[in-house]
Amino acid sequence: EGPPGPPLGRRGKGAQAAPQAAYPTAAGEAGGARAPAWGGRTPPHGGVLVNRMADKAAHPVAVGHRLVDSCAAEMELSDRNACDAELLCVGGFSPLEGFLSEGDYRSVLENMRLQNGLLFGLPVVLDTDDAGVRPGMNVLLKYGGRQMAVLEVEDVFEPDKTAEAHACYGTTSLEHPGVRMIALERGKYYLGGKIHGLELPRRDFPCQTPEEVRASLPPDTDVVAFQCRNPIHRAHYELFTRALDAEEVAPGAVCLVHPTCGPTQGDDIPGPLRYKTYEVLRRELDDPRIAWAYLPYSMHMAGPREALQHMLIRKNYGCTHFIIGRDMAGCKSSLTGEDFYGAYDAQDLAREVAGELGVRTVPSLNVMYTEERGYQTADVVEREGLTPQKLSGTKFRKMLRAGEEIPEWFAFKSVVQALREG
Repeated sequence: EGPPGPPLGRRGKGAQAAPQAAYPTAAGEAGGARAPAWGGRTPPHGGVLVNRMADKAAHPVAVGHRLVDSCAAEMELSDRNACDAELLCVGGFSPLEGFLSEGDYRSVLENMRLQNGLLFGLPVVLDTDDAGVRPGMNVLLKYGGRQMAVLEVEDVFEPDKTAEAHACYGTTSLEHPGVRMIALERGKYYLGGKIHGLELPRRDFPCQTPEEVRASLPPDTDVVAFQCRNPIHRAHYELFTRALDAEEVAPGAVCLVHPTCGPTQGDDIPGPLRYKTYEVLRRELDDPRIAWAYLPYSMHMAGPREALQHMLIRKNYGCTHFIIGRDMAGCKSSLTGEDFYGAYDAQDLAREVAGELGVRTVPSLNVMYTEERGYQTADVVEREGLTPQKLSGTKFRKMLRAGEEIPEWFAFKSVVQALREG
């Protein structure tokens, strides 16, 4: 990774980004830097793949009891907080070893960087309304009836939620789901400190750790990450398979389809059902160029900042490239329907940080189905006067609920069946 750069300003609609920097690649001198120490795979963010799971190999009961017995308080984690705690424990948020202190929290808000200068898109925080928690205490974190982790409380502070919302989401309006989450779901205090994992959550969808995903990926190969939070349809498939042939990507690359399966927007399809659609499609495609894994991450709908967050997480999972779409992690006002971010804000910021971060961006192609020649890119459709077919997500959901026939050019039959059975 390059040396830490200057603070990154908040992105608004139409902001101009610097051109994507060149840096060494997987194949040797152009794409995603490889290090012998990482088995021919890209190094993690900050150069250290964190593992905060308690070492129980020798005396599992004694270690667990000792950590739990040290706790002066306990708290039940929300679904969102449990996702963050899991990613901290397994290294998805490397180089973080725990929830942010106030200093790092403010640095991320103001500069999109930790205090040590490393890029970081969104603060990873643990909230509580318990005024009795103090620095120096250990707190037992529980989730789903399991003792998930122990937090060494190093810092307790009252966040400036207005400043946090403005910095992270570019707005303080409650019409934004992330702002509503900060204002209405999170407690009065934030706790910072190192985490010690005891037991990972039991989920309907298995989530491999960064170490496990890295071990499953081929060495000395470009790995292109595809992030999604919805079922995969035909256009998505065309998009991520075509990305393997992009000029930024070396021959022989693989695509890691890495959906987020944690909480998203209220009207999104629930994670466990989305997982079922991914699994039926994985079995149907059976393509050696496509790897699959699932991410216990809670979406913020933070546009450009969330694009950066996704890129650094996927770097920790071994990816060298990241497909970034139009209006990635964007959302609309719950009242007016107006977009909170410009269509290319996320792409612009991603290109600006790509060289320093060591993850190359692959622009998402605008592909559409045509009557004459199947799926084609928008420029081909316009140049050759082809006839595109269109079906909105809203119309698709209505047809799904009504039991109507879904066109095969739009959705895989196996995915549609899984959605209807779910």
